[in-house]
Amino acid sequence: MENRTTRYSEDFKNKAVELAIERGNLVAVSRELKVSKVSLRSWKTKYEQQLNPVGRTLLKEQEEIKRLRKALRDAEEERDILKKAVSIFSTKDR
Repeated sequence: MENRTTRYSEDFKNKAVELAIERGNLVAVSRELKVSKVSLRSWKTKYEQQLNPVGRTLLKEQEEIKRLRKALRDAEEERDILKKAVSIFSTKDR
Protein backbone atom coordinates (compact mmCIF):
# COMPACT_ATOMS: atom_id res chain seq x y z
CA MET A 1 0.00 0.00 0.00
CA GLU A 2 1.37 3.36 -1.00
CA ASN A 3 1.43 6.18 1.54
CA ARG A 4 0.74 9.43 -0.31
CA THR A 5 1.15 12.79 1.32
CA THR A 6 -0.38 15.80 -0.36
CA ARG A 7 1.55 19.06 -0.12
CA TYR A 8 -0.47 22.25 -0.12
CA SER A 9 0.84 25.70 -0.91
CA GLU A 10 0.87 28.41 1.76
CA ASP A 11 -1.61 30.38 -0.32
CA PHE A 12 -4.05 27.44 -0.34
CA LYS A 13 -3.64 26.96 3.41
CA ASN A 14 -4.25 30.64 4.15
CA LYS A 15 -7.33 30.80 1.92
CA ALA A 16 -8.72 27.62 3.50
CA VAL A 17 -8.24 29.07 6.98
CA GLU A 18 -9.83 32.39 5.97
CA LEU A 19 -12.80 30.48 4.56
CA ALA A 20 -13.13 28.47 7.77
CA ILE A 21 -12.99 31.62 9.88
CA GLU A 22 -15.50 33.40 7.64
CA ARG A 23 -17.98 30.53 7.75
CA GLY A 24 -17.28 29.71 11.38
CA ASN A 25 -17.29 25.98 10.67
CA LEU A 26 -13.90 24.33 10.37
CA VAL A 27 -15.24 20.80 9.94
CA ALA A 28 -17.55 21.69 7.04
CA VAL A 29 -14.76 23.52 5.22
CA SER A 30 -12.37 20.61 5.73
CA ARG A 31 -14.94 18.25 4.21
CA GLU A 32 -15.62 20.61 1.32
CA LEU A 33 -11.92 21.01 0.50
CA LYS A 34 -11.18 17.34 1.24
CA VAL A 35 -8.54 18.28 3.78
CA SER A 36 -8.04 16.68 7.17
CA LYS A 37 -9.71 18.69 9.93
CA VAL A 38 -6.58 18.16 12.02
CA SER A 39 -4.48 19.75 9.27
CA LEU A 40 -6.89 22.64 8.88
CA ARG A 41 -6.91 23.23 12.64
CA SER A 42 -3.09 23.23 12.61
CA TRP A 43 -3.04 25.68 9.71
CA LYS A 44 -5.47 27.91 11.59
CA THR A 45 -3.23 27.95 14.66
CA LYS A 46 -0.20 28.90 12.56
CA TYR A 47 -2.27 31.51 10.70
CA GLU A 48 -3.37 33.13 13.97
CA GLN A 49 0.21 33.13 15.26
CA GLN A 50 1.37 34.88 12.08
CA LEU A 51 -1.29 37.53 12.53
CA ASN A 52 -0.49 37.76 16.20
CA PRO A 53 3.27 37.40 16.73
CA VAL A 54 2.92 38.06 20.45
CA GLY A 55 1.35 34.63 20.61
CA ARG A 56 -1.14 33.22 23.02
CA THR A 57 -0.97 36.17 25.43
CA LEU A 58 -2.93 38.48 23.16
CA LEU A 59 -5.43 35.74 22.37
CA LYS A 60 -6.04 35.29 26.10
CA GLU A 61 -6.56 39.02 26.42
CA GLN A 62 -9.03 38.95 23.52
CA GLU A 63 -10.93 36.12 25.22
CA GLU A 64 -10.99 38.15 28.44
CA ILE A 65 -12.33 41.17 26.54
CA LYS A 66 -15.10 39.01 25.04
CA ARG A 67 -15.97 37.68 28.50
CA LEU A 68 -16.05 41.18 29.99
CA ARG A 69 -18.20 42.54 27.15
CA LYS A 70 -20.70 39.74 27.71
CA ALA A 71 -20.75 40.46 31.45
CA LEU A 72 -21.34 44.16 30.69
CA ARG A 73 -24.24 43.35 28.33
CA ASP A 74 -25.79 41.10 30.99
CA ALA A 75 -25.41 43.78 33.68
CA GLU A 76 -26.94 46.45 31.41
CA GLU A 77 -29.85 44.15 30.61
CA GLU A 78 -30.47 43.51 34.31
CA ARG A 79 -30.30 47.26 34.99
CA ASP A 80 -32.85 47.98 32.27
CA ILE A 81 -35.21 45.34 33.65
CA LEU A 82 -34.92 46.79 37.16
CA LYS A 83 -35.58 50.32 35.84
CA LYS A 84 -38.77 49.12 34.18
CA ALA A 85 -39.83 47.27 37.32
CA VAL A 86 -39.27 50.38 39.46
CA SER A 87 -41.30 52.54 37.08
CA ILE A 88 -44.16 49.99 37.04
CA PHE A 89 -44.30 49.72 40.83
CA SER A 90 -43.92 53.47 41.42
CA THR A 91 -46.88 54.28 39.13
CA LYS A 92 -49.12 51.78 40.96
CA ASP A 93 -48.47 53.47 44.30
CA ARG A 94 -49.84 56.79 43.07
